[in-house]
Parts: sequence; structure tokens; C-alpha cells
Amino acid sequence: MANLFVNVLRGHQFLYEKSGGLVGHRLLFGNPTLLLRTVGRKTGQPRTSALTYATEGKDYLVTASNGGSSRPPGWLANVKAKPDCEIQVGTRKIPVTARATYPDDPDYARRFALVDKVNKGRYTEYQEKTSRQIAVVVLSPR
Repeated sequence: MANLFVNVLRGHQFLYEKSGGLVGHRLLFGNPTLLLRTVGRKTGQPRTSALTYATEGKDYLVTASNGGSSRPPGWLANVKAKPDCEIQVGTRKIPVTARATYPDDPDYARRFALVDKVNKGRYTEYQEKTSRQIAVVVLSPR
């Protein structure tokens, strides 16, 4: 079942990228989805991840949930190493600066609730599956 889900996610991202954003912004589960473009911290190679997001003012919020895995997704280490990256929302490409936040941040709970609501409570379920604190990453347009 997990492999099927991973394949669906990859197919969604493929459609999003190949259509230039014309298809894919709301394809998966009806959630708004952006493409996060980072540079691999070890390889220096471009990396792209399709992520559900919420907005707060001009900022975009994504979670580093990795499905509740004990390990965070690779893209989190990439944005920590190089916070200046790019997102694509539909057909728009936006340069952003990424900042990971955790429960010790006074705005974390509000931000987590925003993105969790968009994702229909799945992030709360993921947090219950792991002992690590799931980061909410704030993507601020430059």
C-alpha cells in the first residue's frame, strides 16, 4: 500500500511539472499543492518536492512530516543548508526564503493548525506516529 501511495505522489508531481503547473495544483486529494525547488546539500543537484501548503499573509506554510516517519524529509535539510529556494504555485514561480519552525516558536501552533486543516487532519495523525517534532516551514517570498 505504501508503494502505491508513493507512486501516486510521484505521478502527481510528474503531471504538475510536465504541465508547467496547469495541472496539479489541486490534483492530489483536492489539497492545494506547491512545488518546492531546492538544491541538494550533498549533491548540489536540483531537487523538487510536491507539498500541500497553507498561506498566512504573503507566506506559504509546508510541513516536514514525511508521512510520520522517524526521519524528516530530505528537503528539510536542503532548505536549512540553503534557505533561498523557489516554489511554484500553479504556473507562478516565486523565489522564497525558507525558515523551519518548531513547537518552541510562539507562532508554531497556529501555523501547524492552518496547514493541518488544509490537509484534513493528516499532519496531526503523522505527529502522533513519530516522536520527532514535525517542523512547519515558512516560505517567505523575496
